[in-house]
Amino acid sequence: MNIEVKYSGITLESVKQNPVVNHFIEAANEYLGNVGYTEHGFRHVTLVASVAHNTLSHLGYPAPLPELAGIAGYMHDMGNVINRQDHGKSAALIAMKILNDMGATPDEIAIIISAIGNHEEEIGDPINPVAAALILADKSDVHKTRVRNPSMIAVDIHDRVNFAAERSFLKVDGRKKVISLELTIDTKISQVMEYFEIFMSRMIICRRAAKFLNSNFELIINERKLL
Repeated sequence: MNIEVKYSGITLESVKQNPVVNHFIEAANEYLGNVGYTEHGFRHVTLVASVAHNTLSHLGYPAPLPELAGIAGYMHDMGNVINRQDHGKSAALIAMKILNDMGATPDEIAIIISAIGNHEEEIGDPINPVAAALILADKSDVHKTRVRNPSMIAVDIHDRVNFAAERSFLKVDGRKKVISLELTIDTKISQVMEYFEIFMSRMIICRRAAKFLNSNFELIINERKLL
């Protein structure tokens, strides 16, 4: 899919230096913690930005699309500063104002905010390569370090599944056109079935995102291919 983008030169690093962006990320993560959600702070958004960027790079997408995917990944959860519900839409509107102030072109802004506005599996679609990469990067971040209060794993299935995930890695094979989510789960903490119980919708949108990128999606848990 060829997308012509008038490029301003905006970079992920410049967005990372924006004090408004960083304050919103920090505040949003604090607010989510107050209502019991897993970590959505700098660790998460930095990882998502890197994985989204690398996904398009490994698949051979031309500049500036990988850079725009990284920017979308870094900004995608800012909307939680307003409310968890529809946070993708809120984040897109916040990002639009910030990116415009930073001198991004309308082409860049349109691609980034459409990706951010479509990253939630309940309402999102992989409508462009940046959106597809963001979906894959965001949904692949399942890891024990996201759990804020390990004492809750006995009663909260989301915390339990995350706490059981010792390793998560999105492997992109550009030559074979295969995108694999590789997980290592401690089954003494959570059974594999619990992962599917809460994350099946995420795997479905990941498969759609991979297909949009002309790739196949695989899910590998404890070295066994399940999808």
